[in-house]
Amino acid sequence: MSNVVLKRESVNRQPVSISARIGGFIKKYGWSYGFILPSMLTFVVFILIPVIWAFLISLQNYDFAWDGTWVGLRNYVEAFTTQSGVFTQAILNTLYYTVFTVSANVFIALILAGLIQGRSKYVRAFFLAAYYLPAVTSVVIIAITWRWLYNSEFGLFNYFLGLVHLAPVRWLSDPNIALNSITLSTILSVPATGVVLFNAAMGSIPTELYEAAEIDGAGAIRKWWNITLPLIKPTLLYVLVIYTIASFEVFEKVFIMVPSGVGNSTQVILTQIYQNGFQQFRFGVASAQGFILFLMIASIAIIQFRFLKTDVEY
Repeated sequence: MSNVVLKRESVNRQPVSISARIGGFIKKYGWSYGFILPSMLTFVVFILIPVIWAFLISLQNYDFAWDGTWVGLRNYVEAFTTQSGVFTQAILNTLYYTVFTVSANVFIALILAGLIQGRSKYVRAFFLAAYYLPAVTSVVIIAITWRWLYNSEFGLFNYFLGLVHLAPVRWLSDPNIALNSITLSTILSVPATGVVLFNAAMGSIPTELYEAAEIDGAGAIRKWWNITLPLIKPTLLYVLVIYTIASFEVFEKVFIMVPSGVGNSTQVILTQIYQNGFQQFRFGVASAQGFILFLMIASIAIIQFRFLKTDVEY
């Protein structure tokens, strides 16, 4: 009897061929992968393949007269050494712009979301819609508007300065303040995405937690610091990451508001990539600068995830 059982078990445990496993997997899950196939093909064709090709270009002497010469990391070295260190200045300008705009936008979004959260649903819906409308406006239109506001002859800002008998300021032509003017224009724009996301996160916090805190004698600031901020940390991390990426990739606003660069005082990473790739046709150097930008963004994102990640659930 035991021999018969062992023979049956040995028959049942025969190895299944790879083709049979693949066929069974496709039969069971193939329909679900069919739904995501268009998105995957789009990703491969328009993102993955161009990224791989750009990386290969960054290792070659690539221009219109491409001879297929591989130069290794020479393009990465030239990105920093050519043009008298303009790319280094562009990195510093980008970091300066990112630190101030991201910090201000996150702080303003938190404050506005907190103020809106305590209103009725109709008032809250009105302000959320009003704050989010500028987010769907073209960046080009916004940049052109700010360029007119900063106009040194008949701009609105200099008009206000004239009312108090102050001399006009060359907001976008003075190399000492041009970058600050661009940064200020971003700070003064309402961070619509942050307001909407923070407001949604605050609205999902159970009211019982605030009621318990009030019983213990906690005030508004204590409740904000010990309840609201810790529980919206996942949303805070997401907003911080997307704002950081957007700030590192600033281009349209700088290119439209200060097309001349004002002596490289407003050069950022993407304007350098544009100039090397589409004006000087140094595609290898431009691709190298693009991957340097990728490494910078990835490194900062890892640091942000390291300090702000949380497993909080409520």
